[in-house]
Amino acid sequence: MQNNLINIVLADDDEDDRLFFTEAFEELKIKSNVSTYNNGVLLMEYLNKTDSILPELLFLDLNMPKKSGIECLVDIKKNARLKDMVIAIYSTSASEEDIEKTFVLGANIYIKKPNDFKKLKKALSEVVTTNWQYQTDSLNKDNFLLRL
Repeated sequence: MQNNLINIVLADDDEDDRLFFTEAFEELKIKSNVSTYNNGVLLMEYLNKTDSILPELLFLDLNMPKKSGIECLVDIKKNARLKDMVIAIYSTSASEEDIEKTFVLGANIYIKKPNDFKKLKKALSEVVTTNWQYQTDSLNKDNFLLRL
């Protein structure tokens, strides 16, 4: 049964955002196992364990204490075991600088956190149902930012 589940991880220091994220997946009825971490240090400790189940999809908040999403992204891309993981930047920031930087560093998609629950569910559904095996071949700046 575990094989039918999509393993999803969210690293976000905002407790409400973590709660809305997990509730959205419950309502979407997508067979998923959602784990959350409240900072980048805990996330990287989990990902670096040799026996950890790697997520098919990692959502990274940019602005976290202890270790930012950017720092996590850099560390993940340097690690041979982690570098091919699909990474969605999930942030309140919509600055061109953040979007450009995360694109160049190898994230797969950038999502500005939606301000309502319905839009959140739509964004998460779109990201999870994308076939990333084919999407990454044609990744470009135009399709990097998810627009709702």
